[in-house]
Amino acid sequence: MNTPLKQDANASAETLARASSGGAVNAALAAVEIEPGWRAAARRVAEVAAQHADAVDREARFPFEAFDAIRRERLLSTLVSAEFGGDGLSLADVATICEILAQGCASTAMVYAMHQIQVACIQEHGSDVPWQRELLAELVAKQWLLASATSEDTIGGNMRTSACAVETNDGRFHIEKLAPTISYGAHADGILVTSRRTAESAAGDQVLIVAMQEAASGSATDCVRLEKRNGWDSMGMRGTCSEGFRLTADGVAGQILPTPFALIADQTMLPVSHILWASVWTGVATDAVNRAKAFFRAQARAKPGTVPPSGMRLAEAVGLLQMMQARLSIALDAARTAHQTRQSGCQADQPLSAMLGFASDMNTLKTSISTTAIQVVQEVLMICGMAGYKNGTDYSVGRHLRDLYSAPLMINNDRIAQNTASLLLAQRPAAPGRA
Repeated sequence: MNTPLKQDANASAETLARASSGGAVNAALAAVEIEPGWRAAARRVAEVAAQHADAVDREARFPFEAFDAIRRERLLSTLVSAEFGGDGLSLADVATICEILAQGCASTAMVYAMHQIQVACIQEHGSDVPWQRELLAELVAKQWLLASATSEDTIGGNMRTSACAVETNDGRFHIEKLAPTISYGAHADGILVTSRRTAESAAGDQVLIVAMQEAASGSATDCVRLEKRNGWDSMGMRGTCSEGFRLTADGVAGQILPTPFALIADQTMLPVSHILWASVWTGVATDAVNRAKAFFRAQARAKPGTVPPSGMRLAEAVGLLQMMQARLSIALDAARTAHQTRQSGCQADQPLSAMLGFASDMNTLKTSISTTAIQVVQEVLMICGMAGYKNGTDYSVGRHLRDLYSAPLMINNDRIAQNTASLLLAQRPAAPGRA
């Protein structure tokens, strides 16, 4: 499939080849890195998202324009492997897309990140199931948007337990769930739903079900139905439209992923969530710092030969942002190593301390980036002063700050810290000279 992403890359390669054959490429030009097509596509979408970000925030509406652009650029299938027609990008590449999109609109980037988390779960844990394989191919062709329903009225945000249970009979399933929030649920083409495996199962014995709006069978009854229960008038991330619903769904048993949800969460959902969310928050902080740099340069031009007094705060903000970027890079390396270990079948030989260490590292990634991003934007607000406090200026960061205040709440940082403490308690200290 010759997608816009591949067309851009091919065009760049052809341009360089023609120049090379004509002798026009010198050593300096040969050293220039050609931007990948997917990165250029992400930048184009970010420009569209930025144009409508204030309206999305003001009206608390879904970022339709940005997702029309995302579908045109075929970015919803970037993580899907080439086997199913996708671009097969790495998690690091998708994280970069999230960071770029967040510099235009945080809500757009967060919805995109949440979608890719669902894609990762299906691809890692369902690609051996015929129904799931067909879904991945259809997702590529139709650029479907996937959401998730892991929270529940009686258990709150603890996604590792469920009150509802899936009913299965004669190769079919039925599920009903009262979800306090399903981000962009009304705008999704499919929703991944957690539930107990059976009515007799313990709360933690869960499965993950891929419920689709458009049934593969063409049956009007084989789909997910949403009954809206509450609205979404929030402080920030207003474009995620995280409304509450009564969800009911029917379909075939192949829509239930075979891997227990506990393993899906540990191996894929949580690490990918923390990495992509961190990428979004880093992108928001990056855009804020860029505004602070522009304000700082404007101050310097107004008084040539002097360093504006906000210079120290700008240096602090830049340093914090660089620490966020470095921490994210380390997490991506750890996730890549963990994935390679699973793919090689060597996970059983991996010491328990290594697995516990990876889990605690992913947890601290989330808690550290979510709090540091807020610190960065607060520094930017002090640099830009009233120009940053007011809406509608080139230096406004009110939306950035409000969006980022959601970061410590998305799986509450206190809950994560408590879980991390338990993991650290179970870990043995590393031997001298070992990481």
